[in-house]
Amino acid sequence: MTKPRAGTVPTTSVEGPHRQVDQLAPPEMWGRLVAAVFALPDVVEGHSQVSPASSRAVFTTDREVESAPERSLAPGRRLEPVHLHGVDDTSVHLVLPPERGRELMALGWAEPHGYADFGTEFMVYGPRDEDELAVVVGIVEESLAFGRG
Repeated sequence: MTKPRAGTVPTTSVEGPHRQVDQLAPPEMWGRLVAAVFALPDVVEGHSQVSPASSRAVFTTDREVESAPERSLAPGRRLEPVHLHGVDDTSVHLVLPPERGRELMALGWAEPHGYADFGTEFMVYGPRDEDELAVVVGIVEESLAFGRG
């Protein structure tokens, strides 16, 4: 079970691209997030098909085609269940089952993606410390499993 995120939720942009503007992950923590995500099995880093150039897409190596459009941030293209925003943002965009996303929102970890089409797209806030890093990586793993179908 995921514990509540400490403190208030971060401020996020109201205009595109949807990004986190305060309570950012410290640069060292953001680097550890990137390293931990790309150390997960059966993933590879690439250029996001839908996010700014500073973002890093998390592609799966065991599935390239989505099983349903709501399981990818880039429907109709290569399966992209997750992308990590750059060090000037530090948030993560990903797909999750709607009920799990709502649970994470209630716990202060996430908000709906500003450009959601299916209700499965969420922003997860960048980790500020070691405990939050573990939670965010766990949420990324959930998203990868959901994306794989």
